[in-house]
Amino acid sequence: MGNLNLITIVIIAANVLISYKGFSDYGFFDRYKFQVGSVQRGEKVRLFSSAFLHVDTQHLLFNMLTLYFFANTVLSLGVVSFLFIYIGSLLFGNVLSLYFHKNEYHYSAVGASGAVTGVLYSAILLRPDMTLMFFLIPIPIPAYIFGIGYLLYSIYGMKNRIGNIGHDAHFGGAVGGYIITLVLAPSLFQENLLMIVLLAIPIILLYILRKSGKM
Repeated sequence: MGNLNLITIVIIAANVLISYKGFSDYGFFDRYKFQVGSVQRGEKVRLFSSAFLHVDTQHLLFNMLTLYFFANTVLSLGVVSFLFIYIGSLLFGNVLSLYFHKNEYHYSAVGASGAVTGVLYSAILLRPDMTLMFFLIPIPIPAYIFGIGYLLYSIYGMKNRIGNIGHDAHFGGAVGGYIITLVLAPSLFQENLLMIVLLAIPIILLYILRKSGKM
């Protein structure tokens, strides 16, 4: 965490302005949210636009705070690389959600969670020595332990449809951040190979579960 970079300010401002427009204009919200049927009819812009809409202020605040805390770590790769990770994770999340819900015509979702989770996982790859702390668990948790645990929980949430949460978009965003960061910073294979392997375990597990018909 540090001073806000201009690109982080722009992204947060875009999320706030577009989300608040959606709060007061349901027609606008409905036109740009992620919805399986609409995307399948050709409205591909929803794969992107839905990530700037949020259900309510709490949803928006949580995502933007997470972005604020981890953006600077990823910005160490440069602004262009950061944008590749943010936008790529956003799209990875929504595409995975589309894949898992392709037969649910009315399934819909909004939020920057996929993009933000991608930034979080990129930060974990870049700084695996980080520790994370939460209000409910006032104990420092190694970032890579959190990363693995969160993806395992996302698989559980996807399988059991826990809560009104887009677990698949979170998972897809994390995978996007993971893959794009490794493409942009291949030196990590020499510097943090063990962390790369450990963080890949939930991704491989989801693949196996899907192939075996258990997801």
